[in-house]
Amino acid sequence: MTTTPHKAIIVGASSGIGREVARLLLAQGWTMGVAARREELLQELKDIAPARVEVMAIDITRPDAEERLLTLIARLGGMDLYFHASGIGKQNPSLEPEIELRTAETNALGFMRMVGAAYRYFAAPSREGTLAAITSIAGTKGLGPAPAYSATKALQATYLEALEQQAHQRGLRIHFLDIRPGFVDTALLNDNFPYPMLMKPERVARDIVQSIKKRRHVRIIDWRYRLLTAAWRLMPRWAWRRIRLTH
Repeated sequence: MTTTPHKAIIVGASSGIGREVARLLLAQGWTMGVAARREELLQELKDIAPARVEVMAIDITRPDAEERLLTLIARLGGMDLYFHASGIGKQNPSLEPEIELRTAETNALGFMRMVGAAYRYFAAPSREGTLAAITSIAGTKGLGPAPAYSATKALQATYLEALEQQAHQRGLRIHFLDIRPGFVDTALLNDNFPYPMLMKPERVARDIVQSIKKRRHVRIIDWRYRLLTAAWRLMPRWAWRRIRLTH
């Protein structure tokens, strides 16, 4: 495995954590391909270092997303790091079907489409790399206010774990990083709910970049959320269903 990978693909780089990670890696001299649904929002990143940034519009819910990812990799001349920061989430206590299905389409089907494509790229002979993705502490337990979100985040974490096991058994040179932030002050949390222990995306991005360098496997951000999720895991089901998580 190379010790200092230098070519990254970031899917979901138009805003939030993905954008901040891209800015940090660019400052450290990386070359990268940045992708999101709205290509125009990626131009600011390209303006930082025009010679080191390739831009591509990719909608991870569309069947052509894998093909477009491979095109972006080819334009970049290879890939050492795939970082998946794309996702949606919304509280849905009334279980509106459109919200649930759209969340599953993006966070489950779209996630598997893109992470699977990156895995297959790295699995080719003579290739190696790091596959990192943002899941969430929301996958630790089923959260009543956001059923599809917490369920798809649990799926993402399990999928990464399964791929890591498979890669090891196949002798592939792929390093996996499952990034599980707590509540981050991004556009994803725009429903006026008073989220506790809210973190700034810049701080989370710094932790992610350090976690990539240190080759961590699972990173819960930050220490408060590590304590919180440890307590959640110990809580029996009969107690968990009595926890009030809504307004």
